[in-house]
Amino acid sequence: MKLPLTLSLALASLWHRKGVLALVTLTLTLSVTLLLGVQYLRTEVRQSFTNTVSGTDLIIGARSGELNLLLYSVFHIGDATNNIRWSTWESLQEDPRIDWLVPLSMGDSYRGYRVIGTDRGFLTHYQYGNSQPLNLAEGQWFDEVFEVVLGAEVARTFSHQTGDDIIVSHGGGSTSFLHHDNHPFRVTGILAPTGTPVDRGVYVSLEGLEAIHIGWESGVPMPGRSVSAEQARQRDLTPKSITAALAGIERRVLTFQVQRDINQRQGEPLSAILPGVALSQLWQILGQFEQALLGITLFVVITSLAGLLAVLMTLQAHRYREIAILRATGAQPPMIAALYVIECVGLSLLATGLAIATWYGGLAAISPWLLESWGLSVRLRAPDGNEWAILAGVPVAGALVGLVPALRAWRAGNRYHGWA
Repeated sequence: MKLPLTLSLALASLWHRKGVLALVTLTLTLSVTLLLGVQYLRTEVRQSFTNTVSGTDLIIGARSGELNLLLYSVFHIGDATNNIRWSTWESLQEDPRIDWLVPLSMGDSYRGYRVIGTDRGFLTHYQYGNSQPLNLAEGQWFDEVFEVVLGAEVARTFSHQTGDDIIVSHGGGSTSFLHHDNHPFRVTGILAPTGTPVDRGVYVSLEGLEAIHIGWESGVPMPGRSVSAEQARQRDLTPKSITAALAGIERRVLTFQVQRDINQRQGEPLSAILPGVALSQLWQILGQFEQALLGITLFVVITSLAGLLAVLMTLQAHRYREIAILRATGAQPPMIAALYVIECVGLSLLATGLAIATWYGGLAAISPWLLESWGLSVRLRAPDGNEWAILAGVPVAGALVGLVPALRAWRAGNRYHGWA
């Protein structure tokens, strides 16, 4: 199929100057790849952030603000204002509207990572992303008092495997001078990577947390009151309180009713929050940073387009002979001006296509490694509407850049024939 004359001339001109323009195209390709990557990651991180916990209808804790409850129960950041009494937990279990409850008890740490006391319900009911369940990469969930399951990041950071023994420290800080070294925990399982705060947790039983604190008062071990592991197993290890609870409502239409009843509960003051709403509020605070990152990336693309314009304006000084030949063979000024616009659009389209291929090829290659090594879940998907709009804006911007040398060529063509 024969190409239109203007397009054929534009392609021939681009090929004639391929050495210089290849470097410009490479710069623009890298800039567009960066722009696409930032926008793609913004969308994925936002989606992953808002889906940190899914399938959980309510998070219940002591009376406090929504964000504080979300941060310490899901993200393991900060501390609870108070605990939930065990009797209150038992009364919540008796509520027929609540389908399931998962206890969370916090306060200790392992080398900077939070230790979370819970039960098998955490493995069964906790979901993330698009209702994805938790899975064990190796081993099994704990069944005994002094057994522990590690999150993927904890196991990777300290090269732990099933069968290892770990010693928990007292307190939730990254540095502790009090350790529960009389009662080491045996690693029975390691969770598969999720790309969520679950990867940074150390999971033990509620009874295990009670057992290691036998003989402690006011956060300090009392001399002569420590017991052996076997003696601890013989004790009543029912917790006196827990930190928070995750709840699933059997009939979703009752969620707001249950939330209101818990928030207005007589006796012990509690807060029940909707995790999705709280996550959205938190993202509104953090979203300013990703907007700034996108702005910086847009500036990089604009800089690359400015470089393309500078190259074209420099080359234009060496194209007057080419323009004179075209005018002598009957080419009109509009056609000559169109050559510049077509060339810029062509280079922009080429750079955009290469950027798409580079980004998705690289993402397909490294996404499994990112999840396995860094716990960063980035799924492979087609560009969404915003990403297509950004990509489409690159050739449009290229056309605008091409108008500058195009107008100069038009005027030069008019002057060549003495036109006004």
